[in-house]
Amino acid sequence: MDSVDFEKLAEIELQKDEEDLEYLGPPVVSGGRKPSDVCIGHPYYDIARHGILHVVGDDNSGRKVITFSCCRLPPCHEIDHVRLLQYMKHTLDQYVENDYTLVYFHYGLNSRNKPSLGWLQSAYKEFDRKYKKNLKALYVVHPTNFIKVLWNIFKPIISHKFGKKVLYMKDLNELHEHLKFNRLIIPPEVLQHDEKLRAHKGKPSSAKSPPPRPPLPTQQFGVTLQYIRNKNNGDLIPPVMVQTISYLKQKGLRTEGLFRRSVSVHILKDVQKLYNVGKPVNFDTYDNIHIPAVILKTFLRELPEPLLTYDSYGPIQDIIGVESSLRVTRCRQIVQKLPEHNYAVLKYLLCFLHLVCQQHIHNKMTSSNLGCIFGLNLIWQREQIQSLNALVPVNLFAELLIEFYPQIFSPKSVPGEVLP
Repeated sequence: MDSVDFEKLAEIELQKDEEDLEYLGPPVVSGGRKPSDVCIGHPYYDIARHGILHVVGDDNSGRKVITFSCCRLPPCHEIDHVRLLQYMKHTLDQYVENDYTLVYFHYGLNSRNKPSLGWLQSAYKEFDRKYKKNLKALYVVHPTNFIKVLWNIFKPIISHKFGKKVLYMKDLNELHEHLKFNRLIIPPEVLQHDEKLRAHKGKPSSAKSPPPRPPLPTQQFGVTLQYIRNKNNGDLIPPVMVQTISYLKQKGLRTEGLFRRSVSVHILKDVQKLYNVGKPVNFDTYDNIHIPAVILKTFLRELPEPLLTYDSYGPIQDIIGVESSLRVTRCRQIVQKLPEHNYAVLKYLLCFLHLVCQQHIHNKMTSSNLGCIFGLNLIWQREQIQSLNALVPVNLFAELLIEFYPQIFSPKSVPGEVLP
């Protein structure tokens, strides 16, 4: 069967999928909203403005999560698929040195916006070992018969190792069970489609969740800094931060790729549980320097409000428009407006990260690399929606804090402040 026949077969299956979805009612129509923070000066503005790709921080294993939403793909005549591929590579290039996860939302792919099979084949070849090596999982959400046909067509060229990374999620509940990540960006169209599917199958809404349990007195994860301080004799720095940073300072400063690697979610949950119930954690027993590194990032990510606070999000976004020579001063102004407790914890963290980047010859972790990793662990929007363009100032701000730690933090001290 030649490529033309394959293309026809795929088209037929895609049309069947569209017909099969008719029983759920009319398709959800996108409002066509464009992310307000994608400026015309973006190098891939023509693609980025559609909101097809999102980078949404780390999952609970410490991996960057990148989503691709088919419902955001415009009709083929309105988008340059060559540019789309370049934009995808441009985005992934920033993260492929770290462990990362892809989430592919299939709903919304139709005969009008489907790229050609030839484009898909070239895309798979373009994403060579550099991109596949650190990809830990590719979640395909709401797969249809078209996906099965596509898999059979491409099976001869897909490596067995890559195939094992592909996981099919029938609905969002199943995705959440695997990913367990509460800041995932899911387009409204996908959410509504999932609700229709679940209603048709008589399943409860995926939006409903049991009420949260009250935190334990020893709780470390998912509670406020003030809660931890009140339960720890007024100590400013949470014990989990003191212990992970102390351990990493002693044994991890020269570890190549520190903070780039993920760890087993089971081990991660075990360590979190120990901290939450107030039991001692001995990282030596795990013999894996990346465990305390991921625990530190997880602690920051699970704070109810980001360490840099929601109020700082706007000023941080504006840092990109500040003249280069004035950016350090602007960073100092922003952090000095933080609540004293947040300031003390941030200073403690950044003092350590500054030490890490000073060892970049050994660990390969420059301030730029660390800024890319820690940006979304320090600040995010209240609505938890983050376009790719919004990441540029977030990562830059984190990089500046790390690189120029002495200039930014030295003028202000906090009562009871502790340094790592």
